[in-house]
Amino acid sequence: MADPAPPLISLWRAHLADNRRRSQHTVRAYVATAERLTEFLADHWGERPDARRLGDVTQADLRAFLAARRGDGLANRSTARELSAIRAFLAFAGEHSGSDGSAPRIKGPRIKRSLPRPIAPDNIMALGDVMASRDAPGWVQARDWAVLLLLYGAGLRISEAMGLTAAVLPLGETLRITGKGNKQRVVPVLPQLRDAISQYVALAPFDFSVDTPLFRGTRGGPLSPALVRRSMMNARRLLGLAEDATPHALRHSFATHLLAGGADLRSLQELLGHASLSSTQIYTQVDAAQLLDVYENAHPRA
Repeated sequence: MADPAPPLISLWRAHLADNRRRSQHTVRAYVATAERLTEFLADHWGERPDARRLGDVTQADLRAFLAARRGDGLANRSTARELSAIRAFLAFAGEHSGSDGSAPRIKGPRIKRSLPRPIAPDNIMALGDVMASRDAPGWVQARDWAVLLLLYGAGLRISEAMGLTAAVLPLGETLRITGKGNKQRVVPVLPQLRDAISQYVALAPFDFSVDTPLFRGTRGGPLSPALVRRSMMNARRLLGLAEDATPHALRHSFATHLLAGGADLRSLQELLGHASLSSTQIYTQVDAAQLLDVYENAHPRA
C-alpha cells in the first residue's frame, strides 16, 4: 500500500532538512506548499491522495490549484515559488511510488527580474559607524562592525556569516565557506576584516572553543540574523538611506564594486558561490545601470 500523504509529507520535511540541507525557512515553505496541495487535491478529487495517486496529477489539476492560490491573493513571484515547490514535491512523491518522478509541465507566471541595488561605499562605512557607536557594550559594537565587514568585504550571505564557528580562528588570508546546496568555496580575507574579527574576539566575554558560534548574542548563544537586520534597519533610518539598504545588499555591493573594479564574471561566480553563471551575470546590468545614472546626472548633454 502506498504511503498516505501525511507520512509522505513528514518524509518530505526530513528529506529537505537532512538530505538537501535546506534552511528552516525553505523547509517550512516547501512543506506548507505540499500540505496545501494535498488538501486541495483531497477536495478536488474527493479522496486524499497517496504517493502513487500524486503521480496522476495533471496540468488541469495544477492549474486549478494555482488558480485557487491566485484567488487568495498570491502575487506572480510567490506563485512561481509555489510552483517550484510543487514540482520538487511531486518528483519526491514519484520516487516513493515507483513512478518516473516527473511533474506535469506547466508554465509559471512571467516575472520581471529586478536588479539588486548596491550601497555606495561611503554609505556602507557610515552604516558601520552608526552600528558601532550605539549605546552597547564595546564588544557588541566590535561584533557588529565585524559582521558588516564580513558581508561587504567577503560577499557572504547573512546565513553563511552566522553559521561560522570559532574553528575559523585564527583567521588566515582565506576563509572556506559552506553555502547553498552544501557547496563550498574559498573567499579571501582582507586585512581590515581580519583585524575587525580579531578585535571582536579579544573583547567578547566568551570562550571561543572550536565548536562554538563565532558571532554571539549578548547571552552567549548564536547571534540571530534578525538582530543584524534590525541593527542595520535602525542605522539606515538614522542616515536616511533607502529601505533596500539591507544586510543582503552588502553582498550585492561586494559583487558590483568588484565588477566595476575589473573582476571577471567567472571569478565573481566563484566568490559568490553561484551555481550558475546566469545568476552572476545580473551584476553586469547593475554596473551598466550605475554608469547610466552617472551619465544622466552629470553629463551636460544627457
